[in-house]
Amino acid sequence: MIFMFSNFERFVAFRYLFSARREGFVSVIAWFSFLGIALGVATLIVVMAVMNGFREQLFGSLVGMRGHVTIQPQSNTFAENTSQLSLIQSVPGVRLAYPMLEKQAIALTKNQASGVVVQGLPPYAITGRNRIQFMPNNAMEQFKGDHIFIGRKMADTLQTNVGDKITLLTQQSTSTAFGNIPRQKTFIVAGIFTVGMFQFEKNYMFMPLDTAQLFFKAPAHISQIDVFSTHDDLAANLAHILQKAVGSELRALDWRHSDISIMHAVKMERNVMFLILTLIILIASFNIISGLIMMVKDKTRDIAILRTMGATKKTILKIFFLTGASIGGIGTLLGVGLGLSFALNIERIRQFLQSLTGVEFFSEEIYFLTTLPAKVECEEVMLIVAMGIGLSFLATLYPSWRASSLDPVEGLRG
Repeated sequence: MIFMFSNFERFVAFRYLFSARREGFVSVIAWFSFLGIALGVATLIVVMAVMNGFREQLFGSLVGMRGHVTIQPQSNTFAENTSQLSLIQSVPGVRLAYPMLEKQAIALTKNQASGVVVQGLPPYAITGRNRIQFMPNNAMEQFKGDHIFIGRKMADTLQTNVGDKITLLTQQSTSTAFGNIPRQKTFIVAGIFTVGMFQFEKNYMFMPLDTAQLFFKAPAHISQIDVFSTHDDLAANLAHILQKAVGSELRALDWRHSDISIMHAVKMERNVMFLILTLIILIASFNIISGLIMMVKDKTRDIAILRTMGATKKTILKIFFLTGASIGGIGTLLGVGLGLSFALNIERIRQFLQSLTGVEFFSEEIYFLTTLPAKVECEEVMLIVAMGIGLSFLATLYPSWRASSLDPVEGLRG
């Protein structure tokens, strides 16, 4: 764009921009405008990247644990049906489908007690979920019998490690000579899993499906069938297809239906943050207007001399337009560089600041996630750049027009 201006126009514009003689206050306003736009663009990029990463990791963790589509009965449980499961697995777009028995229990160790959600699963249901990681690496070899997997935060809460024992209590009772007592059984921790979401790592445990059916007295019964799609965007359409396949006795719900309140909250927060941070760039643009108007007033005599020497109104307009556009354009590019550098290294920066100050900046209990995520989207960055440069260009129009409209005779008299 700079090639649209002549050498004379570029020389005068940058001379005015970096002049430091009498225009000290004008230069200060210009520098504040420059820094305001740079910080506004950088902040907007960082916040949007964090919101994108938060949304992706949150929804990814939800889908990774619950599946894209959940098939549930009208009642609490229903009979396990191999042919029905095979029918679901054969539907186009289904990557993984497995039966699950989900129940609540109380986990007891020597020192602690905690309410837990027990998921009874076949082994392939765990290995087929890409986001779940285990410690040790060969933990799946032990996933049978009375061996269970627990989340990393649950292990910390119960002060339990691999090989330790956990006693589970259920609401169901067992008749004994001393009366009815809560049903309980001791299990061995075969592995510890992480999924990137605090809620699941603290409250969930995995148990072999046949063991769970025996422990909860639900032989050959399951609570739901979780279905994973080949692509996230197919979830709604896949739920509709599966609903026709399973009939009216079961309900096929996609993951957006189950977590619709979370989706709306995240979307609204993202839009509000974008609107609020855009105001920073807008305010910096107003600083460009005020700075250029003061510069025009200060350069009235210079403008008059240029006009008498043959400079046209268009030349004057282009000089002051280039002066203001340079502030906005260079500030926007600097903001992009700062924003991308910060966003791509935000987790390292967080860890460094936490170790330096001893203050926790990203609580897992509050934000659900175990790390501070960030995802930079090129389209969004380009939109922010266009918005920053566009607002800067618009801010220069009125002062530039006012400068070009000055009467050279009145300017020389002044």
